[in-house]
Amino acid sequence: MRVFCSLCSCLILLCSSLPGAAVAEEKLSALTLVVMDPMAAPLACDCVKGYAQRKYEVLGQFLASRLSREVNVVWAESLEVALEKSDGKADLIIGKHSVVLADAKEAKLEVKPLARLTDLKDQVIQTGLFVVRSGDPAKSVDDLKGYRILFGPRDCDEKSAAPMGLLKEHGVALPNPIETSPSCSNAAVMLMELPADAKVAAVISSYAGPLLEGCGKVKKGDLRVIGESGPVPFITAFAATSLSESETTAITTALDEVGLDAKLLIDLETASGFQLWQDPETSTAAAETKKKP
Repeated sequence: MRVFCSLCSCLILLCSSLPGAAVAEEKLSALTLVVMDPMAAPLACDCVKGYAQRKYEVLGQFLASRLSREVNVVWAESLEVALEKSDGKADLIIGKHSVVLADAKEAKLEVKPLARLTDLKDQVIQTGLFVVRSGDPAKSVDDLKGYRILFGPRDCDEKSAAPMGLLKEHGVALPNPIETSPSCSNAAVMLMELPADAKVAAVISSYAGPLLEGCGKVKKGDLRVIGESGPVPFITAFAATSLSESETTAITTALDEVGLDAKLLIDLETASGFQLWQDPETSTAAAETKKKP
């Protein structure tokens, strides 16, 4: 009997030292999903029924079942705040593409994109909208010469880099100094509070219009869109590069399967779930190659 027990002990020690054992133990550890999506329920107001109320806790449950490991969901408007809530853990981050990248750089966290979440129109992009008050004489971006313009933070491409690029295309000099507003609602309220004869415009995110009116920040018809920037990536799922290749592959596969769950599509306010990430430059080159005879 003692010989048998000794053999069992040796086998246990041997198995625990094998590479596979470490992987098995790793799979049991909890993943932290950081949600920075401005259309997530805890980060948005519930003033528009069925809009900007994405239930990421349900996605967390879905991922947990697919990955056979616990998934802890943390909501925050910035990665810095999220890391404070999660004791420094962020394995999977879902939020505005440019914001996540900027925050990750600031936190010295290396991440890579895995997939993009489609909206209810099956789009994965957003744009910046130039808006003026309904009585403003400006009719297009060309008319904004000499205007005071309220941009968004630098890390929000749709309210900063993209609209600035559009102004340059139209030969409209950027205001000096550049003014920014922390949010679309702040920009809209500031715009409405300025004197009626002030030559001023603001840039808001394309998804924000319904929320501004629904929350009562502006009344319907108060603002008029006179220009739209080029598209930029919207909600993207990123994985920390510290995850193993097998973990990243498993997460990517699970995200790809979201489109097969009808209820989850409703909970996430998405038409078809996640689209696996393709580098824009690579995609464009592939499309051009395909066109050639």
